Amino acid sequence: MSALGSPRTFRAPGASVSWTVGGARTLVMGVLNLTPDSFYAGSRVSDHQQAFDAGMALIDAGADLLDLGGESTRPGAASVAAADEMERVLPVLERLAAVSPVPISIDTMKASVARAAVEAGACLVNDVSGGLADSTMAAEISSLAVPVVVGHIRGTPSDMQNAPQYEDPVSEISRSLSARVAEFVEAGVPRSDILIDPGIGFGKRTCDNVHILDRLDEFAELGFPVVIGLSRKRFLGEFLSDAGLVDEGPEDRLEASVAAAVLAAARGASVVRVHDVAETRRALSLVDGMRQVVES
Repeated sequence: MSALGSPRTFRAPGASVSWTVGGARTLVMGVLNLTPDSFYAGSRVSDHQQAFDAGMALIDAGADLLDLGGESTRPGAASVAAADEMERVLPVLERLAAVSPVPISIDTMKASVARAAVEAGACLVNDVSGGLADSTMAAEISSLAVPVVVGHIRGTPSDMQNAPQYEDPVSEISRSLSARVAEFVEAGVPRSDILIDPGIGFGKRTCDNVHILDRLDEFAELGFPVVIGLSRKRFLGEFLSDAGLVDEGPEDRLEASVAAAVLAAARGASVVRVHDVAETRRALSLVDGMRQVVES
């Protein structure tokens, strides 16, 4: 069982909440998709009020952070205009930030959206492209002085699953993440404000996703807290089908998602990004409790 490293506390300027990564407790990031085309129908919301209610429900279920996104990054998804992304996210973000006891992250690849979201109350920027989609993102994060999740992707959501190839996915992704992190540091972002995400499902084959999960501790050795998003993804369904179990889509992947989150936590993930907060939180109590016993 991998340790989570030394505790690290994050707080955005002017934010009323902070959060600590590391130590013995895995954090649960609740997903709040404000898109009409999210890959998981159970996470879609139809209006701002429903989105606000869904966010509060995630908090009540035990989320340590919320991650709001206004642009789908499912395989094959087309990009949306920054103005549309803001229209979906900002009204909900502002309402949640006014009452939320937990920090709110903005899931975006656009620097302009990141700035608007932070000004509306977001405490963290989650960029699945690691700054590749918008060359101004690193400088914007430095200017905003907020923490950032630097993610890994090959290509764009619209084409990332067009025959991705790796010889050693963990080594190749680690090198790529190190290069992306270096760009943020060069732009003035403190290393202590950076988290990394190896990007399961973002330009990866099933075998690549498995190697990432199995060797997640190697990403933690890069010196940054690891964020991982496995929730209800397609590769989990492939294992269900191979075992002769029903998998007609994301709706059938709850148990597999929780199991994957437990594996990720045991391998050293500091933050797991999930749709099913309550179930994941209860399952992670085992990993976190065992880690406390082992390290005491």
